[in-house]
Amino acid sequence: MRLTNGDTTIKLDSAVVREVAEILPERQTLTAFVREAVQRDVRRRKMSAAAEVYREILANDPLEAAAMDEWERAPLAMEPRKRRPQK
Repeated sequence: MRLTNGDTTIKLDSAVVREVAEILPERQTLTAFVREAVQRDVRRRKMSAAAEVYREILANDPLEAAAMDEWERAPLAMEPRKRRPQK
């Protein structure tokens, strides 16, 4: 399916509209809700694809894999050391 710039109307079954109406925040329109839901899904799919590409990079690049191992061992949960005041 190819979308064009004129593709702006989306039809929803009345059952779907009723379900969305039950959870729709009072100050949000159905259009805004659907727009945000679609944007979230697109973002999720892009992030998933990027993660897959990075997994392939890790599998094929020993230097990148070593860097990731080092990053994962980093004590990120520890509070950073305090700096001494400069003179």
